[in-house]
Amino acid sequence: MSPLNRNLAILVAEDDESYALLLKRAFGEIGLTNPLHLLCDGQQVIDYLAGIGKYADRASYPLPGMMVLDLKMPRVDGFGVLRWIRQHPECGRFPKLILSSSDYEKDIELAYELGADAYLVKPEKLKDLKTMLREADAFWSRCAERRASKGL
Repeated sequence: MSPLNRNLAILVAEDDESYALLLKRAFGEIGLTNPLHLLCDGQQVIDYLAGIGKYADRASYPLPGMMVLDLKMPRVDGFGVLRWIRQHPECGRFPKLILSSSDYEKDIELAYELGADAYLVKPEKLKDLKTMLREADAFWSRCAERRASKGL
């Protein structure tokens, strides 16, 4: 079962408010009811994962089952978030999906080097975004089933 089907929190880091709302709508329209935590910059993501300030309340702000991370954000970009997670592996044991408008090969390579589990270029249409999210859910479902069959 994928993180999306276990009702685990999904952390969405997106500085474009209209695209964050599009993501929220897409999750809802494909029937995923996981709690969404929308953050608008990388420093907020780090604070959330570290449990700093208001994010110390893990009942309200649990570690996510999945993170959707934009790369080009203010204060700390997505690469900085991935670097921080590498230094704090206890805070990053969940799939990290990069959803970026960048299709530059160097960005893609660096994201994977820093621990991204998937790199997808942002679709502009809701229909395409929903398809992408369904496919990501199916992918992680298959991965979880393989891990479970191996006793991991």
